[in-house]
Amino acid sequence: MRTETPIPIRLADYRPSDHLIDRVGLDILLHPHATEVRATLALRPNPAGRAGAELVLDGEDLTLLSLDLDGVALAPDAYRITETALILAQPPQEPFTLTIRTRIDPTANTRLMGLYRSNGVYCTQCEADGFRRITYFIDRPDVMAVYTTRIEADRADAPVLLGNGNPIEAGEAGPGRHYAVWHDPHRKPAYLFALVGGRLDRLGGRFTTSEGRTVDLGIYVEPGKADRAAYALDAVIRSMAWDETAFGRAYDLDVFNVVAVSDFNMGAMENKGLNIFNDRYVLASPETATDADYAAIEAIIAHEYFHNWSGNRITCRDWFQLCLKEGLTVFRDQEFSSDMRSRAVHRIGEVRTLRARQFPEDAGPLAHPVRPQAYAEINNFYTATVYEKGAEIVRMLRTLLGTDTFAQGMDHYFAACDGTAATVEDFLGAFATVSGRDLSAFARWYDRPGTPVVTVEGSYDAAARSYTLRFRQELRGDREGPPLVIPVALGLVGAGGPLNTAACDRVQNGVFILERADDSLTVTGVSEAPVPSLFRGFSAPVRVVQTITDADRLVLLAHDTDPFNRWQAAQDVAMARLVADARADSPVPPPEQDGLVAALAAFLDGEALTDPAYAALVLTVPSEGDIANAIGEAIDPDAIHRARTALRLQLGQGLYPHLTSLRDALADPAGTPFSPDAVSAGRRALRNVALDLIAVADPQSGISLAQAQIEAATTMTDRLAALSVLALIPGSAREAAFAAFAERYRNEPLVLDKWFAIQAMIPEDTTLERIRRLQAHPAFAMTNPNRVRSLVGSFSVGNPTQFNRPDGAGYAFLAEVVETLDATNPQIAAKLLTGFGSWRMLEPERHAKAERSLAAIGSLANLSRDVSDIVGRMLDN
Repeated sequence: MRTETPIPIRLADYRPSDHLIDRVGLDILLHPHATEVRATLALRPNPAGRAGAELVLDGEDLTLLSLDLDGVALAPDAYRITETALILAQPPQEPFTLTIRTRIDPTANTRLMGLYRSNGVYCTQCEADGFRRITYFIDRPDVMAVYTTRIEADRADAPVLLGNGNPIEAGEAGPGRHYAVWHDPHRKPAYLFALVGGRLDRLGGRFTTSEGRTVDLGIYVEPGKADRAAYALDAVIRSMAWDETAFGRAYDLDVFNVVAVSDFNMGAMENKGLNIFNDRYVLASPETATDADYAAIEAIIAHEYFHNWSGNRITCRDWFQLCLKEGLTVFRDQEFSSDMRSRAVHRIGEVRTLRARQFPEDAGPLAHPVRPQAYAEINNFYTATVYEKGAEIVRMLRTLLGTDTFAQGMDHYFAACDGTAATVEDFLGAFATVSGRDLSAFARWYDRPGTPVVTVEGSYDAAARSYTLRFRQELRGDREGPPLVIPVALGLVGAGGPLNTAACDRVQNGVFILERADDSLTVTGVSEAPVPSLFRGFSAPVRVVQTITDADRLVLLAHDTDPFNRWQAAQDVAMARLVADARADSPVPPPEQDGLVAALAAFLDGEALTDPAYAALVLTVPSEGDIANAIGEAIDPDAIHRARTALRLQLGQGLYPHLTSLRDALADPAGTPFSPDAVSAGRRALRNVALDLIAVADPQSGISLAQAQIEAATTMTDRLAALSVLALIPGSAREAAFAAFAERYRNEPLVLDKWFAIQAMIPEDTTLERIRRLQAHPAFAMTNPNRVRSLVGSFSVGNPTQFNRPDGAGYAFLAEVVETLDATNPQIAAKLLTGFGSWRMLEPERHAKAERSLAAIGSLANLSRDVSDIVGRMLDN
């Protein structure tokens, strides 16, 4: 492991590679501890590079066996090897071939980068810089080559051998050995290389593209689990069809394979023709997967497939352009899921994720632009800012240009940049070309960190029958910078419903473009004092400060035609109460005439059974993280928890008759077959939200209902929801339910992950002691990222009161885990460390204890680049 202080890599310093690689031939002899890799590289000097430059090939943890130049072995003094590279001081100035033989140990590779073994299966992870752990190579995304890969292994150990592209040959390779050759005709960077070898079951299918190509589909899973891959296969087929109709993108190989492995640092990887997945995003059955799991499988399968064009056919020139492939592909998978499910419900889910993950990131010490200007460790920039905020920028671009022009711009981008390593400028340039618009001001979104704050004031002139809105935009720490281009989708709502905004030429197709620091618009012909409905559909990733009353917000809940803003209105009324309560020295009593309860009761009576999924979201109280973000400073997690519990109690008591009747109305008749579709999932969601509020209002009834639901449950969704309710009610019923669940699913690691997570999030002062006991559970392993995330990650991110214990024990525990993991899997250690992301917002005593724990981590010897980078930014920014 490298221990030197890393030198920051800067976007401003980018220069093309001095050498290019046109073709790569790999011959890989798989062995658990001594895999041999023979790489034949067809190289040439890059005309855009430095003439006569050294050839520098990246490499880590490799044993060099031999090195030949144009078939002749190189003398030891013709090259040198460092801890991170193989260097030829005087490479040929004409095209040449370099043959490199290396040896690696997949079993010892606990970092899960490069080639490693997962439950006996050989697999790879090469993004961002893992290929250099397989062989020496120019490991950067703008060096693209055509790959042919021969894989050889013991047949008994690895009867399945998979690679990128199309299979072209297979056969025997001596006693007990066999081989397979794969060829990918499309140029790609090294980070998209993949191979898999192991004992795997296959669920197959076929898809015929719009161009007439028949594609052989395969989902490969651990033996005995093929029946749980059916939904993933269905999602692949739907993704392929949708991308053809929505974006005009057809698949370009004869096979498309997905492999599920149990040890994986990320969610999934889009390797060309051979996607490798964390098994939690492939395997599903009604007994083992929740509705949220099914939705995640659908979305992530789609995301990785869509990368075939937005990421593979067009990759990123350098890692600063990561948002180009990830933000765009998140936008594409969000659109797919919205078409597969409820667009309104999915949009609310997208925004909840953005606010929970990205807004705090933008407000904390790890804030960075969507396109960073510098990094020390690129693995630490696979963030919500790059992914989710990057997707919001693409969405704003569509709003700005209109749907038709946006589609033309996407077509132009795919055509103009196909087969290249592109930049954000290339992407925006395609839209500028087709629209004729100058997008240079809009491009500031990519380079400016922080969440803009838009303050809005409205005034009604009854005599003139006009309504004026005044806008002001600010960006934290950048008040002198030029303004952003912010699309504001808006409407006006009166006591009886929507009002006309057509009498304002500054609102086009329902959208006002805020391009100045201060601006205003006036709508004429307004018959009554309206309530403004702003940023409809969450048209821009901003914080809105607006001076309207709770009564106004409840008008929006009752009468707005925009479902997002109806939901937002209920959230805003609840949030105002929660913030006031959390800031108060003593609990704030509920109002005598509770307008929120009355409004929610009316909403449930009128609409709950029409769209249960949407109703479940409207009933859900803002999370403790949301409340902390709204307060923003001197946060007391215990006060926030008390305030949220009090509001849930008020809603449970005030809506009790409605909740009990909803549970009855939404119960499926006995024998109803399971379906993961959006309508069925929505019914289960609302029924379980009702159970949660009932249990807060009447714990004994909650226990009885939860126990009965567990007993009768035919889905993991209902079983887990009931267990989650019991988890919040101390006593023997809870512990018995935990024990029964663990016994029932003792052979189901992914299900036990849920069991670990629920216990890690119990907001009680004994939870840390419980977590330490669970670390000794036979199903827990510090070597498996899913287990670590479920127990330790759920605690640090999902349990604000106990992670932020006043005595600092939660911080000390996370520091201890990070120190342990850093030696074996620094990427996961660094991800866990981001649990400290909001430490600067805490009240002084917790703030000081968190800082001490971070400083203690930073003082450790031999820290990885991953952890050193995160802790350094945490403390310095």
